[in-house]
Order: sequence, then C-alpha cells, then structure tokens
Amino acid sequence: MKFFKKKSVPKAVPELITAQRSSQCRMNLPSAIEPFEKELYDRLRNAVPIIDAALMKIIRLTGGFKVICSDERYQLQLDDFLENIPVGMTGKSINTFIDNFLDSLLTYGSAVGEISLDSSGERIAGLWNGDVSAVRVACGENPFIRRYAVKNDDNTIKTVNHPERILYASLTGGRPLLRGIPALSGILMRIYECIGQNFDRIGNVRYAVTYKPPSDSGDFAYSRERAVQIAKEWADGMNSAKYGQVKDFVAVGDVDIKVIGAENQLFDTNVPVRQLMEQIIAKLSIPPFLLGLNWNTTERMSSQQADILTSELEYYRRLLTPVICEIGNSFICSIGADAVCSVEWDNINLQDESALAEARLKNAQAREIEMRLENLN
Repeated sequence: MKFFKKKSVPKAVPELITAQRSSQCRMNLPSAIEPFEKELYDRLRNAVPIIDAALMKIIRLTGGFKVICSDERYQLQLDDFLENIPVGMTGKSINTFIDNFLDSLLTYGSAVGEISLDSSGERIAGLWNGDVSAVRVACGENPFIRRYAVKNDDNTIKTVNHPERILYASLTGGRPLLRGIPALSGILMRIYECIGQNFDRIGNVRYAVTYKPPSDSGDFAYSRERAVQIAKEWADGMNSAKYGQVKDFVAVGDVDIKVIGAENQLFDTNVPVRQLMEQIIAKLSIPPFLLGLNWNTTERMSSQQADILTSELEYYRRLLTPVICEIGNSFICSIGADAVCSVEWDNINLQDESALAEARLKNAQAREIEMRLENLN
C-alpha cells in the first residue's frame, strides 16, 4: 500500500508553463548552500557566542505544539507515534526533529529531512535530519514540483527516487539568517584579539629594575656582578608570590623600580563593540535583554521588542507547520485511516497568557455591565 500519495498539480496552459518554467524556478527555489558556506556559518557560531545563544533562544522560544487528528479515534496512536518516533542518532520524538530542522533553517536558510521506512516499506521507521549542503533542488515537470538530488563525496549527483518522503523548507529567498554577519563578526573578533594583545602587553604587569652604582666608589667595578645578584633575588621574590609566599626585596645603593607601561591606558572599545553588536542583534531580530545585555531601554520599548519577536516566531511557525502536518498525515495514511492533521501551537510566552486573561476579564466585566443596563430598561 502506498501511503505517500502524490499531490495533484494544478493544471495550467502548457505554453505558459514552458515559457515561464525557468524564470519561476529561479524565483521560487533557493540556491543550495555550498559546503564552504555551511562551514563558515558553523565556525561563526563557535567563534561568536552571542550568535549561537540568539539562535538557540529563538528555537526554544518558538514553543511547543500539539498535532491534532481530524478523527479522534486515531489521536492516541498519533500521539504515541510522534512522541516515540526515532530521529536519526539524536533522540526521539517529533520535537527533537523539529528543533534540529529549525536550527538548520535559521543557520543555513533552508532545511531538509527525510521520512525513513522500515524493510517492508509500509511503516515509518523514523525521521532523519539531512545535510542541506549536499542536497540540490530543481524543478520537475512544472514549476509546482520539486526534484531533489544528493551530491556524493566524489561530486557525483544522485537523484532521489522518492521525493515524496523528503521534508524541505526554506526562508524567504533561501537567504540564511546569518548572511551578512561574517563581515561584522570579523571586525568584532579583531577588536577582541587586539584587546587580548593589549592586556598581554599592558595588563600583565612587568617591572624594570635599574641599578645605578656610584662612579666614585668601588662598586662600579663590580656593577655586573651586583646586577646579576639583584636580578636573581628579584626573580626569586616574584616566583615566591605564585605559591603565596611574600618576600621583601632589599638592595644597597641606588636601585630604581618602575612598572613598564604604567602610563599607558587601554583603548575604550565599548562604542565600536556595541555598534557591531547592535547590527548583529538587529539581524537576528531578538531583544537585547533576552541575551543578558543591559542596554538602556524603557519598559515600553521592551514591550515593543517582545511584540516584534512574537511576529518573528509566528513566521517560523508558519514554515514549520506544513512539515509537521506532512509527518502526521504520512503516519495516518500508513495505518489506513482517512484523516488529516493540524497543528496547535502553544502560546509563545507567559506575557501572552496574562494578556489573554486580562482581555477575557474585561470582556466579562463589559458583558456584566450590559446585562445590568438591559435589566434596568
């Protein structure tokens, strides 16, 4: 039994399809990300912790969901399937698959997965998160059908035999969320590297010990031996401090001790670093206070930023909903049921819960006042 039904394609005028096929393919289908670009984004997340923290925060804030079957008789089977379905080597449940799917979607601009079947070819064995850099997407017989191919290690292209098992989604235009950030991050990393070098030069205190023997005494002839002895005792005193021992340095004669670089000051990097961070956070569309950045913001501004983040999360949910429904519908079809699935998302945060509760309270109060006025009349 084939439970992966082929979708019906809207019929169109053949001449129109032939004339517009190439242009629509270029417009609708994003270009596949190259392996070197994928590696660049991976290293970028490792090099700049705030980028990785922002993406992980977006994934967690996207929230949970529940898949609802139109036929209540199969709801328990659907819940058990989605909760215990294996997901590659990373774990179980559809939540694990969607988290990895969204992580790839945010980082690389597109994500790909596969519904794997068992040996009989009739039951779903698990889900698999694929490498989007190895997948190539092209048009099929018309602009409404995708064809998938996998690029092997030897640069050969192999066409996927069962495209109906492929789960694919992309951001608008297939542009990764991190595109444009590497240039800013390169400047930011150079600033941090310079800060480290300045601390090595200035922050790590070094001393200059100068011995000036008097020229009219016999010590001038033994100045070399005295300098070696002073250097030895000074080094011994400094090394003893590492083990908690305090030793005083005693010298005879004119000995001058100065701190090297004490008159220099470190550059103030707060302004350039903040400007770069603002650009990065603006690209990621996440409020700064969620990342622990205590910038000067008012309560109203924080509320507006939360509303903007809510709209961003709703956009990601719209991209994930068809993928979740595809998995649920495939399972329902595999057990021979004639039903469809829908997705109910949880509220994004507790602020939404309190706002809804307050709105219900005000509506109830308004209804009560209206009823009282009706009774008086």
